[in-house]
Amino acid sequence: MSTSEVKARFGVLTVSDRCSSGQAIDSSGPAIVDTLLHTDQLGVVTGDVISRCVPDQVNAIQEVLREWADELGLSLILTTGGTGFSPRDVTPEATRPLIEKEAPGIVVAMVSKSLEVTPMAMLSRPVAGVRGNSLIVNLPGSKKGCVECLQFILPALPHALDLLSDNASAVTATHKSLCPHHHSKHLTDKKRDRSSFVPLTQRSRHSLYPLFPVDHALSLVLSHSHTLTTLTRPLHTTLDCVLNERMIASRPLPPWPASIKDGYAVLSSDGPGERQVLSGATAGEMPDCQVVSGFVSRITTGAPLPHGADAVVQVEDTELVEGEGDEERVVRILESVSPGTDVRAVGVDIAEGEEVLSGGVVLGPSELGLLASLGVTEVKVVATPTVAVLSTGNEVVSPGEELGPGQIYDSNRTSLLAAVRKAGATPLDLGIARDNRESLVEKLTEALSTADVVVTSGGVSMGEKDLLKPVLENDFQATIHFGRVLMKPGKPTTFATVDWRGVQKLVFALPGNPVSCTVTFHLFVLPALRKMAGHTHPHLPRITVKLGHPVTFDPRPEYHRASLDWSSGAPIATSTGSQCSSRLASMRSADLLLELPASSEGQRSMEKGDRVTALVIGKH
Repeated sequence: MSTSEVKARFGVLTVSDRCSSGQAIDSSGPAIVDTLLHTDQLGVVTGDVISRCVPDQVNAIQEVLREWADELGLSLILTTGGTGFSPRDVTPEATRPLIEKEAPGIVVAMVSKSLEVTPMAMLSRPVAGVRGNSLIVNLPGSKKGCVECLQFILPALPHALDLLSDNASAVTATHKSLCPHHHSKHLTDKKRDRSSFVPLTQRSRHSLYPLFPVDHALSLVLSHSHTLTTLTRPLHTTLDCVLNERMIASRPLPPWPASIKDGYAVLSSDGPGERQVLSGATAGEMPDCQVVSGFVSRITTGAPLPHGADAVVQVEDTELVEGEGDEERVVRILESVSPGTDVRAVGVDIAEGEEVLSGGVVLGPSELGLLASLGVTEVKVVATPTVAVLSTGNEVVSPGEELGPGQIYDSNRTSLLAAVRKAGATPLDLGIARDNRESLVEKLTEALSTADVVVTSGGVSMGEKDLLKPVLENDFQATIHFGRVLMKPGKPTTFATVDWRGVQKLVFALPGNPVSCTVTFHLFVLPALRKMAGHTHPHLPRITVKLGHPVTFDPRPEYHRASLDWSSGAPIATSTGSQCSSRLASMRSADLLLELPASSEGQRSMEKGDRVTALVIGKH
């Protein structure tokens, strides 16, 4: 920041009941001031910073914020404390109503970077935004946390303050300095921007993409996954599709009283005794006889009840008295029955006008059979997405081809195509793109032209040949919603959207390691495909299981592959072995992804028998 040209003033507000009343010493506020004074990015001197401490009260906090922003015109106001879940933590509630323009990127940067330090960061509720010409940012209350969060956002603060102070020359200089890394949405002409393809020696050693928590990343995916259009399809082609209309019965089922058992249609008032046998009633035919007192009619299961009869006596409760060959003349009824015994009444299964299925139902075998029983031949269902699957890399070749030096067979494409098909979507095999811009552009153009969703594997990490993100941004003007996820395996997972000829297409760029690729497909791609296909609950099923063995936590939240054992009567999870992200064998018998938290000072492992939540990825 060119603070020599536009002098900035700063305010540090500590929010604490105990510190404001003198019961505790404020260490966080002074730590922030010290950080501001000793950074070389803001050019702060002692007289540029004012400090104050107030209790955890909305009015007290707002009074200072208004004074500093509206009257003193401070450039940067940092609060510390009151951003947690305690009843007295009200700093965000006090700050939010005063903000005129929100700055969500600052919040995302603080939270995502803090999650690399501790999972407890997900409990922080900071707010950031602009009031007038003042930038207001809520920092955590702990000394360590507030200083760390300030360090996380420091790189962007000089430019933010230049923008607020309308320092045009400094803003222009910053834009020029960022030119090698700018995004496609900042293009100023129609030429393709290839500035992301900078020489290896000039590339950043750190990713430009913040780490997103898994839940946040998944919510972004689902917010951009829109339900597809409705199609009318033949009933027999709609297995696992989502019904998109109410199905009303146009006739009752059964349409006439029907026998539940093989036996004799009788007048229940006759009771036990010998009866003359009339011609039989069989399924598929309407009887041409009428049952009167002293007579019965032989009847088979499902056959219409003859006129006059009001009950059925099962054949086991009768004796043959007189008959010859296939002809029964007289039988003895051994048991008394009541009216309606073993008779399905008209409409007892489905009444005329009854709603048989509602919109949103997934059509399984039973649902299809139910509709068929009503004579339905076509139904309206939500279309299922078409998914283009593309592998990337010079090192992979298709199975069956000859391996060259340093090459391996491509397993990701086979796994992904099968997973897409299993999800009920239509897979398209786009083959392999080589690690160069031209090949990637060609393959992605084909994918975007033919599919609703594009799923790639490889090319999203930090290697010199990982070109997928810059190609998406610069050649397709993609919006990358996240480029890294706080998880193991699958950290480089990327999700983007592309406006392709007026239609939004989803792009999932998954890591190249086989396990990372498969796990992230289940976590992000599968829920998106389900939502696009109309499923109202697209998330993976989550259950609680007991650990069959101890586990040690990783610094990142881990999705540990495990198999499920019900032999003891309760679900027991057993690891599938080495969790190395290249070991596809760890997915072979996996039914579950155990949701293991990141290690912390308070917890670094779990013991055998401990309970843990798990996502179900296979049928057991």
